[in-house]
Amino acid sequence: MTSKERVIAALNHQEPDYVPMDLGGCGQTGINASTLYKLRKAYGLEEHPLKIVEPMQLLGEVEWDLLEKIKGDVVPLWNRGNMFGNSNENITRPWTMSDGTPVYMSEDFEFDVDERGYTLAYPCGDRSAAPSLQMPRGGFFFDNIERSEYDEDNLTPLEDFRESYPLKTEEDCLFWEKQLKYIRDNSDYAVFGVFGGMSIGDAAEVPGPFIKKPHGIRGVQDWLMANLMYPEYVEEVFRYAAEVEIRNLELYRQVVGDGIQTIWLSGTDFGTQNGPMYSLDTFRSLYKPFYKKINDWIHEHTSWKTWYHTCGAVSSFMEDFIEMGMDVVNPVQLSAAGMNGPELKQKYGNRITFWGGGVNTQHTLPSGTPAQVYQEVMDRLKLFSPGGGFVFATIHNVVANVPVENLVAMYQAVNDFRGI
Repeated sequence: MTSKERVIAALNHQEPDYVPMDLGGCGQTGINASTLYKLRKAYGLEEHPLKIVEPMQLLGEVEWDLLEKIKGDVVPLWNRGNMFGNSNENITRPWTMSDGTPVYMSEDFEFDVDERGYTLAYPCGDRSAAPSLQMPRGGFFFDNIERSEYDEDNLTPLEDFRESYPLKTEEDCLFWEKQLKYIRDNSDYAVFGVFGGMSIGDAAEVPGPFIKKPHGIRGVQDWLMANLMYPEYVEEVFRYAAEVEIRNLELYRQVVGDGIQTIWLSGTDFGTQNGPMYSLDTFRSLYKPFYKKINDWIHEHTSWKTWYHTCGAVSSFMEDFIEMGMDVVNPVQLSAAGMNGPELKQKYGNRITFWGGGVNTQHTLPSGTPAQVYQEVMDRLKLFSPGGGFVFATIHNVVANVPVENLVAMYQAVNDFRGI
Protein backbone atom coordinates (compact mmCIF):
# COMPACT_ATOMS: atom_id res chain seq x y z
CA MET A 1 0.00 0.00 0.00
CA THR A 2 1.02 3.60 -0.50
CA SER A 3 0.83 5.98 2.45
CA LYS A 4 -2.33 7.47 0.98
CA GLU A 5 -3.98 4.06 0.57
CA ARG A 6 -2.90 3.07 4.08
CA VAL A 7 -4.48 6.11 5.70
CA ILE A 8 -7.67 5.79 3.63
CA ALA A 9 -8.04 2.17 4.75
CA ALA A 10 -7.58 3.11 8.41
CA LEU A 11 -10.10 5.94 8.10
CA ASN A 12 -12.60 3.48 6.63
CA HIS A 13 -12.07 1.07 9.53
CA GLN A 14 -10.24 -1.46 7.46
CA GLU A 15 -6.91 -2.97 8.49
CA PRO A 16 -4.16 -1.62 6.21
CA ASP A 17 -0.92 -3.45 5.52
CA TYR A 18 0.39 -1.80 8.65
CA VAL A 19 -0.58 1.01 11.02
CA PRO A 20 -0.25 4.47 9.44
CA MET A 21 1.72 7.08 11.36
CA ASP A 22 1.57 10.87 11.56
CA LEU A 23 4.28 13.29 12.63
CA GLY A 24 3.76 16.91 11.64
CA GLY A 25 0.44 16.53 9.85
CA CYS A 26 -1.15 19.42 11.74
CA GLY A 27 -0.75 21.73 14.72
CA GLN A 28 -1.66 18.97 17.21
CA THR A 29 0.51 16.15 15.84
CA GLY A 30 3.70 18.15 15.41
CA ILE A 31 6.97 18.63 17.23
CA ASN A 32 8.66 21.61 18.81
CA ALA A 33 11.49 22.82 16.59
CA SER A 34 14.05 22.44 19.38
CA THR A 35 13.33 18.72 19.74
CA LEU A 36 12.95 18.30 16.00
CA TYR A 37 16.43 19.72 15.42
CA LYS A 38 17.90 17.12 17.79
CA LEU A 39 15.87 14.31 16.26
CA ARG A 40 17.16 15.12 12.79
CA LYS A 41 20.70 15.07 14.14
CA ALA A 42 20.12 11.69 15.81
CA TYR A 43 19.12 10.23 12.45
CA GLY A 44 22.16 11.74 10.72
CA LEU A 45 20.13 14.18 8.63
CA GLU A 46 21.36 17.55 7.42
CA GLU A 47 21.60 20.21 10.11
CA HIS A 48 20.04 23.51 9.05
CA PRO A 49 17.65 26.13 10.42
CA LEU A 50 14.10 24.78 10.58
CA LYS A 51 10.99 26.53 9.33
CA ILE A 52 8.44 27.32 12.03
CA VAL A 53 5.12 26.24 10.54
CA GLU A 54 3.00 26.95 13.63
CA PRO A 55 4.55 29.84 15.58
CA MET A 56 2.38 29.83 18.68
CA GLN A 57 3.72 26.41 19.68
CA LEU A 58 7.00 26.85 17.75
CA LEU A 59 6.38 23.70 15.74
CA GLY A 60 9.03 22.92 13.16
CA GLU A 61 8.47 21.73 9.62
CA VAL A 62 8.81 17.95 9.44
CA GLU A 63 10.67 17.52 6.18
CA TRP A 64 10.31 14.49 3.97
CA ASP A 65 13.80 13.16 4.63
CA LEU A 66 12.78 12.63 8.26
CA LEU A 67 9.45 11.09 7.26
CA GLU A 68 11.39 8.60 5.16
CA LYS A 69 13.57 7.69 8.15
CA ILE A 70 10.67 7.07 10.52
CA LYS A 71 8.33 5.84 7.74
CA GLY A 72 5.62 8.43 8.32
CA ASP A 73 2.54 8.59 6.13
CA VAL A 74 0.97 12.06 6.42
CA VAL A 75 1.87 15.54 5.19
CA PRO A 76 0.01 18.81 5.84
CA LEU A 77 -1.69 21.21 3.46
CA TRP A 78 -1.24 24.46 5.38
CA ASN A 79 -3.22 27.67 5.18
CA ARG A 80 -1.60 30.88 4.01
CA GLY A 81 -2.07 32.64 7.35
CA ASN A 82 -0.95 31.48 10.79
CA MET A 83 -1.90 32.07 14.42
CA PHE A 84 0.13 35.28 14.56
CA GLY A 85 -1.74 36.73 11.57
CA ASN A 86 1.48 36.38 9.57
CA SER A 87 1.83 34.81 6.14
CA ASN A 88 3.23 31.32 5.63
CA GLU A 89 4.20 32.12 2.06
CA ASN A 90 7.72 33.20 2.96
CA ILE A 91 9.13 31.66 6.14
CA THR A 92 12.53 33.27 5.78
CA ARG A 93 13.25 35.48 8.81
CA PRO A 94 16.20 34.06 10.82
CA TRP A 95 15.46 33.70 14.51
CA THR A 96 17.02 31.81 17.41
CA MET A 97 15.05 29.89 20.01
CA SER A 98 15.83 30.17 23.72
CA ASP A 99 18.16 27.15 23.66
CA GLY A 100 20.01 28.31 20.55
CA THR A 101 18.08 26.29 17.97
CA PRO A 102 18.25 28.17 14.64
CA VAL A 103 14.89 28.61 12.91
CA TYR A 104 13.09 30.69 10.33
CA MET A 105 9.92 32.62 11.14
CA SER A 106 7.51 34.28 8.72
CA GLU A 107 9.11 37.23 6.96
CA ASP A 108 6.53 39.56 8.57
CA PHE A 109 7.11 38.28 12.11
CA GLU A 110 7.77 41.24 14.44
CA PHE A 111 8.78 40.98 18.07
CA ASP A 112 10.46 42.76 20.97
CA VAL A 113 12.14 41.52 24.14
CA ASP A 114 11.11 43.45 27.25
CA GLU A 115 13.00 44.14 30.49
CA ARG A 116 11.84 40.80 31.97
CA GLY A 117 13.30 38.90 29.05
CA TYR A 118 9.84 38.13 27.67
CA THR A 119 9.48 37.91 23.89
CA LEU A 120 6.45 39.91 22.75
CA ALA A 121 4.98 39.23 19.29
CA TYR A 122 2.83 41.68 17.31
CA PRO A 123 -0.37 40.59 15.52
CA CYS A 124 0.04 40.60 11.72
CA GLY A 125 3.53 41.97 12.30
CA ASP A 126 2.01 45.38 13.00
CA ARG A 127 3.95 47.35 15.60
CA SER A 128 1.21 49.96 15.82
CA ALA A 129 -0.92 47.34 17.58
CA ALA A 130 -0.37 46.07 21.10
CA PRO A 131 1.55 42.77 21.36
CA SER A 132 -0.83 39.81 21.27
CA LEU A 133 1.47 37.00 22.42
CA GLN A 134 4.24 36.55 24.95
CA MET A 135 6.85 33.97 25.84
CA PRO A 136 8.88 34.09 29.07
CA ARG A 137 12.66 33.93 29.10
CA GLY A 138 13.71 30.37 28.36
CA GLY A 139 10.26 29.45 27.04
CA PHE A 140 9.38 27.21 24.10
CA PHE A 141 5.88 28.41 23.17
CA PHE A 142 3.82 31.59 23.21
CA ASP A 143 0.80 32.46 25.37
CA ASN A 144 -2.00 34.84 24.52
CA ILE A 145 -2.15 38.33 25.99
CA GLU A 146 -5.77 39.18 26.70
CA ARG A 147 -6.33 42.68 25.33
CA SER A 148 -10.07 43.12 24.91
CA GLU A 149 -12.73 44.68 27.12
CA TYR A 150 -16.50 44.54 26.77
CA ASP A 151 -19.65 46.19 28.06
CA GLU A 152 -22.08 43.55 29.31
CA ASP A 153 -24.97 45.97 28.71
CA ASN A 154 -24.01 46.48 25.08
CA LEU A 155 -22.95 43.16 23.58
CA THR A 156 -22.31 43.12 19.83
CA PRO A 157 -21.27 39.58 18.83
CA LEU A 158 -21.00 40.03 15.05
CA GLU A 159 -19.03 43.24 15.30
CA ASP A 160 -16.78 41.67 17.91
CA PHE A 161 -15.93 38.46 16.06
CA ARG A 162 -16.26 39.25 12.36
CA GLU A 163 -12.47 39.50 11.97
CA SER A 164 -12.00 36.07 13.55
CA TYR A 165 -13.78 34.39 10.64
CA PRO A 166 -12.60 35.98 7.38
CA LEU A 167 -13.54 34.86 3.90
CA LYS A 168 -10.76 33.16 1.96
CA THR A 169 -9.23 34.96 -1.00
CA GLU A 170 -7.76 34.16 -4.38
CA GLU A 171 -4.32 34.31 -2.76
CA ASP A 172 -5.39 31.59 -0.31
CA CYS A 173 -6.59 29.41 -3.17
CA LEU A 174 -3.33 29.81 -5.06
CA PHE A 175 -1.38 28.91 -1.92
CA TRP A 176 -3.34 25.66 -1.47
CA GLU A 177 -3.10 24.83 -5.16
CA LYS A 178 0.67 25.25 -5.29
CA GLN A 179 1.26 23.09 -2.20
CA LEU A 180 -1.06 20.34 -3.35
CA LYS A 181 0.49 20.16 -6.80
CA TYR A 182 3.94 19.74 -5.28
CA ILE A 183 2.77 16.96 -2.96
CA ARG A 184 0.96 15.11 -5.75
CA ASP A 185 3.84 15.43 -8.18
CA ASN A 186 6.48 14.26 -5.73
CA SER A 187 4.98 11.80 -3.26
CA ASP A 188 2.30 9.28 -2.41
CA TYR A 189 1.73 10.65 1.09
CA ALA A 190 -1.73 11.07 2.56
CA VAL A 191 -2.64 14.76 2.64
CA PHE A 192 -4.08 16.40 5.74
CA GLY A 193 -6.02 19.59 5.01
CA VAL A 194 -5.21 21.89 7.96
CA PHE A 195 -8.20 24.07 7.18
CA GLY A 196 -9.72 25.10 10.53
CA GLY A 197 -12.42 27.70 10.81
CA MET A 198 -14.58 25.89 13.36
CA SER A 199 -12.43 26.23 16.47
CA ILE A 200 -15.40 27.94 18.06
CA GLY A 201 -14.60 28.65 21.68
CA ASP A 202 -10.97 27.51 21.38
CA ALA A 203 -8.92 29.02 24.21
CA ALA A 204 -6.05 29.62 21.77
CA GLU A 205 -8.21 31.56 19.31
CA VAL A 206 -10.82 33.36 21.41
CA PRO A 207 -8.34 36.08 22.57
CA GLY A 208 -7.61 36.89 18.92
CA PRO A 209 -3.81 36.55 18.70
CA PHE A 210 -4.02 37.31 14.96
CA ILE A 211 -6.25 40.38 15.34
CA LYS A 212 -4.80 43.87 15.77
CA LYS A 213 -7.53 45.29 17.98
CA PRO A 214 -9.84 42.57 19.32
CA HIS A 215 -13.25 43.44 20.72
CA GLY A 216 -15.87 41.70 22.84
CA ILE A 217 -15.77 38.76 25.21
CA ARG A 218 -12.29 37.37 24.57
CA GLY A 219 -10.84 36.52 27.96
CA VAL A 220 -10.85 32.74 28.28
CA GLN A 221 -12.48 32.78 31.72
CA ASP A 222 -15.05 35.33 30.57
CA TRP A 223 -15.79 33.25 27.48
CA LEU A 224 -16.42 30.11 29.52
CA MET A 225 -18.83 32.05 31.73
CA ALA A 226 -20.48 33.58 28.65
CA ASN A 227 -21.63 30.11 27.61
CA LEU A 228 -24.01 30.27 30.58
CA MET A 229 -24.50 34.00 31.09
CA TYR A 230 -24.80 35.14 27.46
CA PRO A 231 -25.70 32.08 25.39
CA GLU A 232 -27.37 34.23 22.72
CA TYR A 233 -24.08 36.07 22.22
CA VAL A 234 -22.14 32.83 21.87
CA GLU A 235 -24.74 31.33 19.54
CA GLU A 236 -24.65 34.37 17.27
CA VAL A 237 -20.86 34.10 16.97
CA PHE A 238 -21.08 30.39 16.15
CA ARG A 239 -23.84 30.90 13.60
CA TYR A 240 -21.73 33.45 11.77
CA ALA A 241 -18.66 31.20 11.94
CA ALA A 242 -20.60 28.33 10.38
CA GLU A 243 -21.98 30.52 7.58
CA VAL A 244 -18.51 31.74 6.67
CA GLU A 245 -17.10 28.22 6.99
CA ILE A 246 -19.42 26.80 4.36
CA ARG A 247 -18.58 29.61 1.94
CA ASN A 248 -14.88 28.94 2.51
CA LEU A 249 -15.34 25.19 2.16
CA GLU A 250 -16.89 25.76 -1.27
CA LEU A 251 -13.67 27.49 -2.35
CA TYR A 252 -11.51 24.83 -0.73
CA ARG A 253 -13.37 22.03 -2.50
CA GLN A 254 -12.92 23.75 -5.86
CA VAL A 255 -9.17 23.92 -5.29
CA VAL A 256 -8.31 20.61 -3.57
CA GLY A 257 -11.09 18.29 -4.77
CA ASP A 258 -10.26 14.77 -3.62
CA GLY A 259 -6.63 15.72 -3.03
CA ILE A 260 -6.95 15.56 0.76
CA GLN A 261 -8.00 12.59 2.86
CA THR A 262 -8.99 14.34 6.06
CA ILE A 263 -9.75 17.92 7.06
CA TRP A 264 -8.84 19.59 10.36
CA LEU A 265 -11.81 21.65 11.52
CA SER A 266 -11.46 22.46 15.20
CA GLY A 267 -9.01 22.50 18.10
CA THR A 268 -11.51 23.42 20.80
CA ASP A 269 -10.93 21.44 23.99
CA PHE A 270 -14.02 20.05 25.72
CA GLY A 271 -12.16 18.22 28.47
CA THR A 272 -9.69 18.90 31.25
CA GLN A 273 -7.41 16.39 32.96
CA ASN A 274 -10.08 15.59 35.54
CA GLY A 275 -13.39 15.94 33.75
CA PRO A 276 -15.37 17.73 31.03
CA MET A 277 -14.83 21.45 30.55
CA TYR A 278 -18.45 21.95 29.47
CA SER A 279 -21.67 20.22 30.40
CA LEU A 280 -23.28 18.00 27.78
CA ASP A 281 -26.28 20.32 27.80
CA THR A 282 -24.09 23.29 26.88
CA PHE A 283 -22.29 21.29 24.20
CA ARG A 284 -25.56 20.04 22.72
CA SER A 285 -27.25 23.43 22.66
CA LEU A 286 -24.37 25.69 21.56
CA TYR A 287 -21.69 23.64 19.81
CA LYS A 288 -23.08 20.42 18.40
CA PRO A 289 -25.66 21.94 16.00
CA PHE A 290 -23.05 24.03 14.19
CA TYR A 291 -20.49 21.22 14.05
CA LYS A 292 -23.18 18.94 12.62
CA LYS A 293 -24.05 21.50 9.99
CA ILE A 294 -20.45 21.65 8.79
CA ASN A 295 -19.94 17.89 8.95
CA ASP A 296 -23.13 17.28 6.99
CA TRP A 297 -22.00 19.65 4.26
CA ILE A 298 -18.60 17.99 4.00
CA HIS A 299 -20.06 14.47 3.90
CA GLU A 300 -22.62 15.49 1.28
CA HIS A 301 -20.16 17.23 -1.03
CA THR A 302 -16.77 15.54 -0.54
CA SER A 303 -14.96 12.32 0.34
CA TRP A 304 -13.04 13.98 3.20
CA LYS A 305 -13.07 12.68 6.75
CA THR A 306 -13.72 15.33 9.39
CA TRP A 307 -10.99 15.66 12.02
CA TYR A 308 -11.35 17.25 15.46
CA HIS A 309 -8.89 17.84 18.27
CA THR A 310 -10.17 17.94 21.83
CA CYS A 311 -7.96 17.27 24.81
CA GLY A 312 -8.91 15.80 28.13
CA ALA A 313 -11.73 13.75 29.60
CA VAL A 314 -14.23 13.56 26.74
CA SER A 315 -15.50 9.98 26.96
CA SER A 316 -18.97 11.24 27.87
CA PHE A 317 -19.03 13.24 24.61
CA MET A 318 -18.19 10.36 22.29
CA GLU A 319 -21.74 9.42 21.28
CA ASP A 320 -22.49 13.07 20.56
CA PHE A 321 -19.28 13.41 18.57
CA ILE A 322 -20.33 10.48 16.41
CA GLU A 323 -23.92 11.71 16.05
CA MET A 324 -22.73 15.09 14.79
CA GLY A 325 -20.60 13.42 12.12
CA MET A 326 -17.10 13.55 13.57
CA ASP A 327 -14.99 10.99 11.71
CA VAL A 328 -11.69 11.41 13.58
CA VAL A 329 -10.95 12.34 17.19
CA ASN A 330 -7.55 13.44 18.50
CA PRO A 331 -5.46 13.29 20.71
CA VAL A 332 -7.10 10.40 22.66
CA GLN A 333 -5.67 11.47 26.02
CA LEU A 334 -5.78 8.21 27.95
CA SER A 335 -4.27 9.80 31.08
CA ALA A 336 -7.39 11.95 31.57
CA ALA A 337 -10.23 10.85 33.83
CA GLY A 338 -12.51 8.23 32.29
CA MET A 339 -10.45 7.83 29.11
CA ASN A 340 -10.15 4.06 29.36
CA GLY A 341 -8.41 2.78 26.24
CA PRO A 342 -9.93 -0.71 25.98
CA GLU A 343 -13.40 0.67 26.65
CA LEU A 344 -13.02 3.42 24.04
CA LYS A 345 -11.84 0.90 21.46
CA GLN A 346 -14.61 -1.57 22.22
CA LYS A 347 -17.47 0.95 22.28
CA TYR A 348 -16.43 3.37 19.54
CA GLY A 349 -13.54 1.87 17.57
CA ASN A 350 -15.69 0.82 14.61
CA ARG A 351 -17.48 4.19 14.39
CA ILE A 352 -14.78 6.81 14.86
CA THR A 353 -11.07 6.87 14.06
CA PHE A 354 -8.61 7.41 16.90
CA TRP A 355 -5.75 9.60 15.63
CA GLY A 356 -3.29 9.72 18.52
CA GLY A 357 -3.12 7.96 21.85
CA GLY A 358 0.20 6.42 20.88
CA VAL A 359 2.22 7.48 23.92
CA ASN A 360 1.80 9.74 26.94
CA THR A 361 3.57 13.01 26.10
CA GLN A 362 3.17 14.45 29.59
CA HIS A 363 4.99 11.71 31.47
CA THR A 364 6.29 8.65 29.61
CA LEU A 365 7.81 10.34 26.57
CA PRO A 366 9.63 13.20 28.38
CA SER A 367 10.39 11.43 31.67
CA GLY A 368 10.44 7.68 31.05
CA THR A 369 13.28 5.49 29.88
CA PRO A 370 13.59 4.37 26.25
CA ALA A 371 12.48 0.90 27.36
CA GLN A 372 9.36 2.32 29.02
CA VAL A 373 8.54 4.37 25.94
CA TYR A 374 9.01 1.34 23.70
CA GLN A 375 6.71 -0.81 25.84
CA GLU A 376 3.95 1.78 26.14
CA VAL A 377 3.95 2.36 22.38
CA MET A 378 3.73 -1.41 21.77
CA ASP A 379 0.83 -1.69 24.21
CA ARG A 380 -1.08 1.13 22.53
CA LEU A 381 -0.52 -0.33 19.05
CA LYS A 382 -1.84 -3.72 20.19
CA LEU A 383 -4.87 -2.02 21.70
CA PHE A 384 -5.91 0.37 18.93
CA SER A 385 -4.73 -1.17 15.64
CA PRO A 386 -7.05 -4.22 15.24
CA GLY A 387 -9.80 -3.55 12.71
CA GLY A 388 -8.35 -0.26 11.50
CA GLY A 389 -9.72 3.05 12.71
CA PHE A 390 -6.34 4.08 14.10
CA VAL A 391 -3.54 6.39 13.01
CA PHE A 392 -0.52 6.37 15.30
CA ALA A 393 0.50 9.74 16.71
CA THR A 394 1.62 10.99 20.08
CA ILE A 395 -0.90 12.45 22.51
CA HIS A 396 -0.64 16.06 21.30
CA ASN A 397 2.62 17.62 20.09
CA VAL A 398 6.10 16.50 21.07
CA VAL A 399 7.33 19.35 23.25
CA ALA A 400 10.79 20.74 23.94
CA ASN A 401 13.35 18.91 26.09
CA VAL A 402 12.09 15.41 25.28
CA PRO A 403 15.12 13.07 25.28
CA VAL A 404 15.88 12.22 21.68
CA GLU A 405 16.61 8.60 22.60
CA ASN A 406 12.99 8.30 23.75
CA LEU A 407 11.76 9.50 20.37
CA VAL A 408 14.02 7.04 18.59
CA ALA A 409 12.64 4.27 20.83
CA MET A 410 9.09 5.33 19.96
CA TYR A 411 9.62 5.12 16.22
CA GLN A 412 11.56 1.88 16.61
CA ALA A 413 8.58 0.39 18.45
CA VAL A 414 6.15 1.50 15.73
CA ASN A 415 8.23 -0.01 12.98
CA ASP A 416 8.97 -3.20 14.93
CA PHE A 417 5.23 -3.62 15.41
CA ARG A 418 4.71 -3.01 11.70
CA GLY A 419 7.37 -5.59 10.92
CA ILE A 420 9.38 -3.22 8.72
